[in-house]
Amino acid sequence: MKHCGTQELTTERLVLRQLSIDDSEMMYNNWARDKQVTKYLRWNAHRSWGETAETLNEWEKHYNDPKFYQWGITDKHSEVLMGTISLCPAPMLKTGWHLNTERLGSPWEVGYALGRKWWNKGYMTEALCAVRDYWFDTVGADWLAAVHANENIASAAVLEKAGFVYDHEAVYHRFDGTAIPCKCYALTREYYKEQPLRQR
Repeated sequence: MKHCGTQELTTERLVLRQLSIDDSEMMYNNWARDKQVTKYLRWNAHRSWGETAETLNEWEKHYNDPKFYQWGITDKHSEVLMGTISLCPAPMLKTGWHLNTERLGSPWEVGYALGRKWWNKGYMTEALCAVRDYWFDTVGADWLAAVHANENIASAAVLEKAGFVYDHEAVYHRFDGTAIPCKCYALTREYYKEQPLRQR
């Protein structure tokens, strides 16, 4: 596996790119302040534009790190920022799998958020498939994990469309300590390569 960082990715309708503090207003207005969007995430809705700016300023500092993966999801034509998708190490996902994780290596988790205006239009699946392909084909990873709150049926559908397979249930915690019952999914390189209907 060779980490390559947050490189720009394009799909039929989207451009996935690095974020900057200049994106603060769009991120705050389009989803970061929306409690309906953050309901199932580990972080709470931002209370001010300044909170979003602080987050983006911190992310921006890490883009030179080849192990940092944080994309903004933008409309290819309008350039409107509609959400984010990220990959990060997930030591809390080390146990519980029906997989040989000793052979596969340490888990990395994909996470995402999308503004309500763009729900149910296939954008998140499109973005996830692009990041999935990059993870396996460019970075050369052996597997990828994902977790969603039990109640978040829409996220389950996104994962399954991208080829992820349900593995087990667990309890994880929001950044404020709240316990959330979750479902854990995985996608291995072997299964990824076997899928005949990969979206590309």
